[in-house]
Amino acid sequence: MTGAADQVAEGTRFGQQMYELIERLYPINRSITGDGVRETLRIVSEVLPIEIREVPTGTPVLDWTVPNEWNIRDAYVADSSGHRVIDFREHNLHVVGYSTPLRRRMSLSELRPHLHTLPDRPDLIPYVTSYYKETWGFCLAQVDLDRLPEGEYEVVIDSDLQEGSLTYGEWFLPGETEDEILISAHTCHPSLANDNLSGIAVAAHLGRSLIGTRPRYSYRFLFAPGTIGSITWLALNEDRVGRIKHGLVLAGVGDRGSAAYKQTRRGDSEIDRAVAHLLEAGAHPEAVRAFSPWGYDERQYNSPGFELAVGCLMRTPHGTYPEYHTSADNLGFVRAESLESSLELCRSLVDLVERNRTYRNLSPRGEPQLGRRGLYPSTGGGPAGPDRMAVLWVLNQSDGRHSLLDIATRSGLRFELIAAAAAALEAVDLLAPSSD
Repeated sequence: MTGAADQVAEGTRFGQQMYELIERLYPINRSITGDGVRETLRIVSEVLPIEIREVPTGTPVLDWTVPNEWNIRDAYVADSSGHRVIDFREHNLHVVGYSTPLRRRMSLSELRPHLHTLPDRPDLIPYVTSYYKETWGFCLAQVDLDRLPEGEYEVVIDSDLQEGSLTYGEWFLPGETEDEILISAHTCHPSLANDNLSGIAVAAHLGRSLIGTRPRYSYRFLFAPGTIGSITWLALNEDRVGRIKHGLVLAGVGDRGSAAYKQTRRGDSEIDRAVAHLLEAGAHPEAVRAFSPWGYDERQYNSPGFELAVGCLMRTPHGTYPEYHTSADNLGFVRAESLESSLELCRSLVDLVERNRTYRNLSPRGEPQLGRRGLYPSTGGGPAGPDRMAVLWVLNQSDGRHSLLDIATRSGLRFELIAAAAAALEAVDLLAPSSD
């Protein structure tokens, strides 16, 4: 397992800070409720001043109900000599999430139906949960199960499953308009570094980079347990979800893979086109994937009753790498430089969406004389470079219907060039923001 010191040369300062945050959060046992979530959010609040909210057990949330709260102190399976052959204290994944309390002695044959392994990856511990059906179980490597002799075992799960609350964190930054951009990360996975401590770390540092700014959009950052957390937030905020114009779920953004993006339900939302433009500019056009109702919380935001324009940014897509939802998703699996790259992509996306405008050409009859305005060279005849082409494209397409992103996409030029050209043309009164 790689430690923080080994990561220093592999990432910049922000990548290293995000990795160190993951290091702190990794040992904490998390689930959809409980003290592990609260401790996680308390640590995140040191990076981003989130408000921690509690929703009581039994609260109706859309078609769901906030469940009982689960906390666990210890769990183990011990052989006849008292040796712990499965020990929750050694790894959080050893216990099925939401296991009910238990203290019994039983034979190996009685125990086996409650033991979960990965025969195709015999050295790894799987991640298994049972949130909404009361049961219990343990997870272990197949090689360790194969070593267990027949005999009697002591089985202990020291847990509580009782009325409490669901906990989530939220940070809001008001902008010039009430239109919002939502950034969401799930907080329910125990000791899985990429899925999804990486998403939590990148989201927290993206929010931190906005502190002290006055952006065009308002920004809402949500740190909530998967599925039930986003459903709870949607249920409690139905009167304001219409303000969300763009959104992004961050998950699995710390591994070695290239950046990948899952589109919104519509598939042609502004955020879909913005991320596609950035990824194409980075020579990874194959990284854009069509929407599917399976995945992370983007499927809740994109449900037909809400249909929010929320995509999902990741690196290697979930379920396609052998470390996914296993003990191999550890501190050695995430890289500081990958976290840094993901953060920079998010910052570029924020910058693009903030600067994307629709303009009107104020001299639309023929091409205006650019030379006397300092926007065209005094001598001609040579090929037009990217800067000059950007000016011409913006003038031609700025009819009040095409945004700067539309122009960048059609022209094949980088958004930064198009935005700079628009600013130059506006400065000489050839362009004005559209009222639409």
